Amino acid sequence: MEIFNKDKTFAAVVSDLTYVRVNKKWHYICVFVDLFNREIIGYSAGPNRDALLVYRAFASVKTDLRNIQIFHTDRGNEFKNKLIDEALETLASNDH
Repeated sequence: MEIFNKDKTFAAVVSDLTYVRVNKKWHYICVFVDLFNREIIGYSAGPNRDALLVYRAFASVKTDLRNIQIFHTDRGNEFKNKLIDEALETLASNDH
């Protein structure tokens, strides 16, 4: 899809969650990938698949979130809550 073919950093960032087995228990990883260079620009890992995991991934991004022009995710349950809505509002305020 052309919208995801970007020629500069932070033009399009995508996110997803996955799980890994650690000491016979499931742990979850949330990653943010810049499609410009496929670099992981933020991540979080932990025993719970929840909004806090996603929020910590947002917090790990080393740039002003308003620099991200397009942010795409499947909007799973971890992304559908007030905590994440507030983080996404930062992305929407691109008037910095």
